[in-house]
Amino acid sequence: MYVFTLGGNLTILLLVCLDYHLHTPMYFFLANLSIVDMSSTFTTLHGTLINFIIGDKTIHFMACMMQMYIFAGLTCNELLILMVMSYDRYVAICNPLRYHSVMTSGVCALLASCCWVLGFLLIIPPVVIVSGFTCYTSNRIDHFFCEMASLVRLTCSDTSILEILILTEGLIVSTLLPFILTFIPYGFIFSTIIKIPNSTGRLKAFYTCSSHLTVVTILYVILTCQYILPTKVNTADKKFFSLFNAAAVPMLNPLIYSLKNKDVKLALRRSFVRSRI
Repeated sequence: MYVFTLGGNLTILLLVCLDYHLHTPMYFFLANLSIVDMSSTFTTLHGTLINFIIGDKTIHFMACMMQMYIFAGLTCNELLILMVMSYDRYVAICNPLRYHSVMTSGVCALLASCCWVLGFLLIIPPVVIVSGFTCYTSNRIDHFFCEMASLVRLTCSDTSILEILILTEGLIVSTLLPFILTFIPYGFIFSTIIKIPNSTGRLKAFYTCSSHLTVVTILYVILTCQYILPTKVNTADKKFFSLFNAAAVPMLNPLIYSLKNKDVKLALRRSFVRSRI
């Protein structure tokens, strides 16, 4: 899964960079999503695989804090990029004549930059609070990487401020707000699709956003199972959802976008032809 995730996302990234047919806003954001998926997998599974190979399951405190910060920031960044991709699909389907004037290269670069900056800025306060905890009941983390929830379960320090911060910033600002802003455009998209007179046009319009909608649905379902389920749920089950989020979701993204997208498949064929030549 680790090799397939890196290979699949790297393939999409190279195709978007090298094939001028894919130099569009949609594939620009898809390339950013591939970078997020590769970075997220490298941050978590890379260390886990090393632990399996050499048998050393220790991690330095600062390295643990860094791993927690990068993974949480990348998750937040992925939600923001999917939100921007939803807006891109809204403009493409609901305002097709204005698409190229609205989604210019400058606007796309600005939106992507904001996603990267905000994703890592929003996660700084909770990580700073966790790094300041001085009392832990154990130095053994019941997880395969340094996840914030696992560290919080081990601490005997006061977590009241962190809980308020996670509820306001983590749940509402970083998760719920992108969720709402991701699915609101789909309300307008579906309304526009229904008004298309012929079934061929409706299918084509729905096909344009089906890949993105599939990825968004999978990610939010996994995050809901991982973080919002009641605390009575078995910790092993939550670790499974965490593993699925860290390993399976980044692997599924290139599969969904390549198998369901004819432009990506055509670009892949063109690259094979060029390589043979």
